[in-house]
Amino acid sequence: MEQYSAEATVKSTPELEQVIAALRGAYAAFNRGDIEAAVESLDEQIEWTEPADFPGGGTYHGREGVKHYLSQSRAAWAEVNSEPEQFISSGNRIVVFVHARVRPKYDKNDNNNDNDWREVNLADVYTLSNGKITEMRAFADRQEALKWAGAEKSDYCRHHAEQSEAGL
Repeated sequence: MEQYSAEATVKSTPELEQVIAALRGAYAAFNRGDIEAAVESLDEQIEWTEPADFPGGGTYHGREGVKHYLSQSRAAWAEVNSEPEQFISSGNRIVVFVHARVRPKYDKNDNNNDNDWREVNLADVYTLSNGKITEMRAFADRQEALKWAGAEKSDYCRHHAEQSEAGL
C-alpha cells in the first residue's frame, strides 16, 4: 500500500500518477460545478455507489447515472466543496480521504434555518481496471474504506508515520 498526500506523491508509477491527476481534476471540476468534466476520466460503464444514508444514496451506472447523482448532490446545497486530502493506493484501488464542506440553501420560510457551513471527513474508493476507473464506492467511515479496499490499518499507520517523518 502506498500513500499520497494531496500535495506530494511517493513511490508512484506513471499510470498511478495519471489516475491521481485525473481524480484531482475531477474533484476540482465538481467544486466549480462542471459535472461533465468531473466524470470525464471515469469509465463509460462505471458503477458508482453512495451509502444509503447519504442524500441520494444508492448505486448509479455509467457516466450518465453519475452525472445525474452529482448534479442532484450539488443542487441540494447552496455551496459545496470536496477537497481530496490523501490518496492511498492498495492493489487496484485508490482510497481518497476527502474533506467536504457544504452550506445549506437559505429558506426564508424555515424558522430554524441553519445557513452555517457543515464539514465532514469521508473516503471515496476508486477501483481501476486496465488503467480505467471502473468503480467508485463512498464511505462515511475512513477506516471502513481502508478495510474494504484491502489496505491494512497497520500498513496505513506505518506509511502515514513514515511520510510524516519525511515531511510529506
